[in-house]
Amino acid sequence: MKLPENLRERLKIPLGELIPNEKTNKESILNLIPKGAFIITVGDATTEKMINYGIIPSLQIIDGQEKRIQRSPPTETSVLTHLNCNNPAAEISSESIETIRKAFDSNPPVRITVHGEEDLLVLPVCMNAPTNSVVMYGQPNEGLVFVIITPAIKHKVKSLLDLMN
Repeated sequence: MKLPENLRERLKIPLGELIPNEKTNKESILNLIPKGAFIITVGDATTEKMINYGIIPSLQIIDGQEKRIQRSPPTETSVLTHLNCNNPAAEISSESIETIRKAFDSNPPVRITVHGEEDLLVLPVCMNAPTNSVVMYGQPNEGLVFVIITPAIKHKVKSLLDLMN
């Protein structure tokens, strides 16, 4: 699936609650996470931030980039399952969708290393994540987006994915 030009602005709208950078800290995050939630991070900086807070995401999706600049991947704290996929920029590949599905059936913590770009993978993650999971991703220069997976979020994401087909 390729990202059409007319959807780019719409995808800049956070799927969940935007926590401004200056208010993002361990306590604010822990207060939002429901007890026993499956925690998912998309993005190197977000994954690294959670690990530094001592919050180990059950699923971590990284691509070795931050704002399109190459960077070192976050420290691999207790990752049990490593998966890889290819996903071109501004696309969602069928390989990445299959890898995400496989990740939910693997022993956590799972890390998916994307060769290409992981930005749009928030969408298939939200579609495939169990209800009441938490998905966190960065909103560049603004903060952290915090999404609790509900049927309404899955419906919203499906509508966006349908526009990409």
